Amino acid sequence: MFLTEKNDKKIKGRLVYNGKPTRGFVNKEDSASPTAANESINITCAIDAHEDRDVMTADIPNAFVQTNLRKENEIGEKVIMKVTGVLVDMLVEIDPQLFASYVTRENNRKVIYVVVLKALYGMLIASLLWYQKFRKDLESIGFKFNLYDSCVANRMICGKQHTIRFHVDDILSSHVDSSVNDAFLKWLNQKYGSLKEVSATRGKVHKYLGMVIDFSSKGKVKFRMDDYVVDMLNEFPSKVGSKDTASTPASSSLFDDKNSKLLDHRKKEQFHTFVAKCLFLSKRARPDIQLTVAVLSTRVKGPTNQDWLRLERLMKYLNGTRTFHLTLGIDNVKVIKWFVDASYGVHPDMKSHTGSIMTMGTGAIQSGSGKQRLNTRSSTEAELVGVDDVISKILWTKLFIEEQEYVIEKNILFQDNKSSILLETNGRKSAGKRSRHINIRYFFVTDQVRLGNMEIRHCRTDNMFGDYMTKPLQGEKFREFRRMILGMEGD
Repeated sequence: MFLTEKNDKKIKGRLVYNGKPTRGFVNKEDSASPTAANESINITCAIDAHEDRDVMTADIPNAFVQTNLRKENEIGEKVIMKVTGVLVDMLVEIDPQLFASYVTRENNRKVIYVVVLKALYGMLIASLLWYQKFRKDLESIGFKFNLYDSCVANRMICGKQHTIRFHVDDILSSHVDSSVNDAFLKWLNQKYGSLKEVSATRGKVHKYLGMVIDFSSKGKVKFRMDDYVVDMLNEFPSKVGSKDTASTPASSSLFDDKNSKLLDHRKKEQFHTFVAKCLFLSKRARPDIQLTVAVLSTRVKGPTNQDWLRLERLMKYLNGTRTFHLTLGIDNVKVIKWFVDASYGVHPDMKSHTGSIMTMGTGAIQSGSGKQRLNTRSSTEAELVGVDDVISKILWTKLFIEEQEYVIEKNILFQDNKSSILLETNGRKSAGKRSRHINIRYFFVTDQVRLGNMEIRHCRTDNMFGDYMTKPLQGEKFREFRRMILGMEGD
């Protein structure tokens, strides 16, 4: 049993079924449950702000316990749980007449065996069973699920779209008419509120999936994780004082690999932990640290003292920017803009680095920064591989938004390398002696241009926002690109 303090200071207890011993008996298909993608949350929240929708978040209590297990499978097996130790005493105290006669002893320890009839937290199949139940219930009242994210669903009410996103039992609902959310909350309570009332938050500010989502500014949505940053700084092993700040997340030597002593085991574990924490932060509310986190993530297997100093600098940067956040806004829901760039041969093994930014007006709705998986022979080839790294996101985004019933008129990819644009637009026709070796799969983008799924335009290097995700910029260019990525204009 775990006890934890929630954001509202309430104490929450959770009894967990140990599902690990059953892993060998449960297929991945029966134990993997979908959750709403970060990109889906960002896109749909930006649309909520653009259309000035009423937003509601809700939490279904005891969701798993309200989900029946399959009574018997094809070969007649049942789910058996072994209850031991102090929990046996608790059960007997709660209902002696029911439980006392079933208590046995194994190795002088009290044990009760029970047949499990409801999904319990920790069971490998619990999340999937709940998802299947909740999806079926939503479909029964007219929701249609997005084919490109199975945790996003929509229905039309009074000619306007009602959108639902959910992460297990945490729900985000929006419609231009607040009475639609009133009615939906009433339905949730009728369906799932028998054990405890379904709690909901109304208004402009919501806590959802570890973020504060703020719709207070007209046409904009802000994603904040200020408390998360403060907690990280307080937990960091090296003390970060109030005056310990850095102007940028990383110095210009971020990619350098000088000989440096490896960290001891304890510090290596701490390094891994805080890089993972920063990764979580960078994917949600602070894309301005994503390049540094991406590079540090390549070092977690063998971090050095030099890498630790880089992590310390990153923490100092966060210390000086505690209140920074991501602001998103949409100028035109029919136009998607992507900025994709690559830095050639910057890693110690001479592999290149891909960076990408996607926007529909204000702020980076999506961003990416990552080491390329193969070595390239030129900057042009690195750019081509970089587009291939991002192409699935470019196409998915268009398909997802269209499935939300918005018509995408332009899906534009901006690049600053004219040679790579020729290769992507013309395919093998533009391949000369220096590029004829390039694998045909990197010309997939050529087909997509021909099919009209995207178009490619040249962008001056000074305006290539993807550059932020490929190299540690400094000075005014860093601040200018950061303003765009975080949507800081007018804040």
